[in-house]
Amino acid sequence: MTPLLLALLAAAPLTTVAEASGWARTGRYDEVERLCAEFPQRYPGKVKCERFGTTPLGRPMLSLVVSADGTFTPAQISAKKRPVVFLQGGIHAGEIDGKDAGFWLLREVLDGKVAPKSLNAVTLIFVPVFNVDGHERFGKNQRPNQRGPEEMGWRVTSQNLNLNRDYMKADAPEMRAMLGLLHRFDPVLFVDLHVTDGAQFQHDVSVTFEPRRVGPPSLQAWGRTLEQTLFPKLEAGGHKPVGFYPSFDDTDDPASGISAGWPPPRFGNAYWALHHRFGVLVETHSWKTSAVRIKATFDVCAGLLEEATLHGKDWLAAAQQADLAATKRGGTDVVLMSSARREGEPIDFLGYAYTREKSEVSGKQWVRYDENKPQIWKMQLRDELEPTLVVRAPLAGYLIPVSHAALVAPRLQAHGLRFEVLKKGKPQLAVEHMVVEGKLRGASYEGRTTVDARGSWTKATEDLPAGSLFVPIAQPHAEVVMHLLEPTAPDSLVSWGFFNAHLEQKEYLEDYLTEPFAREQLKDPAVKAAFEEKLKDPAFAKDPDARLRFFSARHPSFDQRFNLMPIYRVEVSPLAN
Repeated sequence: MTPLLLALLAAAPLTTVAEASGWARTGRYDEVERLCAEFPQRYPGKVKCERFGTTPLGRPMLSLVVSADGTFTPAQISAKKRPVVFLQGGIHAGEIDGKDAGFWLLREVLDGKVAPKSLNAVTLIFVPVFNVDGHERFGKNQRPNQRGPEEMGWRVTSQNLNLNRDYMKADAPEMRAMLGLLHRFDPVLFVDLHVTDGAQFQHDVSVTFEPRRVGPPSLQAWGRTLEQTLFPKLEAGGHKPVGFYPSFDDTDDPASGISAGWPPPRFGNAYWALHHRFGVLVETHSWKTSAVRIKATFDVCAGLLEEATLHGKDWLAAAQQADLAATKRGGTDVVLMSSARREGEPIDFLGYAYTREKSEVSGKQWVRYDENKPQIWKMQLRDELEPTLVVRAPLAGYLIPVSHAALVAPRLQAHGLRFEVLKKGKPQLAVEHMVVEGKLRGASYEGRTTVDARGSWTKATEDLPAGSLFVPIAQPHAEVVMHLLEPTAPDSLVSWGFFNAHLEQKEYLEDYLTEPFAREQLKDPAVKAAFEEKLKDPAFAKDPDARLRFFSARHPSFDQRFNLMPIYRVEVSPLAN
């Protein structure tokens, strides 16, 4: 650090390396530790520095809890019915605008220069860096298409996990700590701060959130109002915001348009929106300079804080009503996933002149942008959603057999979900169970072999020993329960590969026994017709093992629990008798 920079920092308490360097640099994590301690000293009774977790490399995970009247604890917040606003920086530690914008904003708000009196109406929680170990994997050229800072952290954790794919499976210790923090404070507004990648265009920030198109209708209405209020403020401040993630359907072809769907809850904004609260994703544009991006982040967060000051109690009331409604989900159809419709509406998108030509290097189309030639792109925006996965919720809930209770219980606890441990065994309990057609996806993803799970629930009876878990559907976050335990949901425990051992056949009928058994089976006209129908599939016809499996699966020795998932649904609570 240069003598001039040290002098600037000394002259301006609570000023970051980023601010002192004109946003050219960003500080190391020791700066976060120092500022977390200094803010409460500068603003006594208004800021509390808390350690909420520890990384695998032993670093502290820190948050600042801010309130003008010292409303810091969940009990105090609940007693005052105080809305909570949560700002999360550095989940991808190379995208570090949120940390530097957040410290700047915090000081300005506490000094009454921005969002005056907001801290009398809301409690603000700021996590400067979520991925702390990744932040300290510091270096140059780690995001080549991001213009600044000079050095930055790394995208993933020391365990090589991407935290913004981990909200549901909760594999990372950092994520389990974050989920604990979120569920303790229950923010009505959760803001995840990023820097996007992708094409070069004029827009400097995207702000996407729900509920607005999905979720409880009362909150959707507030979400649309929030968008209609926030975006004109940003535009008046010189920004060019968009209300969708600016990624083209064909990555390097603006003419392909944009499908603004809604992601599964492995992502933070989708995860928190699933809780009937606002989940907001802020993505500044990587091709803008750090100074431009940090100012955009600052202004978005300030605008959101102002809106929470005005309407946070209304949002909170609507959220709590939605929680109550969720306790009555049993027996109703629940939309677990939605996608953008194929039809869209034409929009004007602020881009630059570009050329596309076939590359002699890759053989693909190569796009080049000319930032000296602003251009309006006429493109299709597909942002109307339609349900793609609808599941009827069980009347009572889900059961996890004791054999898998130790695996599942910590995940339920991490998500703040209610469950009961059966004190007595339940023999021959009427349940629904699912034999899935589970196709393993090829490559490892986030350290797991994921599953394309398909199947339907069928009526059965199961013996449930004492120690098995009952997860009632009648709880405020019933949708989270379903995303976790419905096998076909994209972020279920089944889809993430927690039960892959059940997709492995452990006993086999030898081929020399299958051959004569097959000939006996073919005497049955129904089996013969089914086999001949399968032979119409060329892949099946050319696969000797598949042909033999057709018959071995009909043998009395075949494992009737093959592909059966250790998750059951019940229409009557096992606690009822």
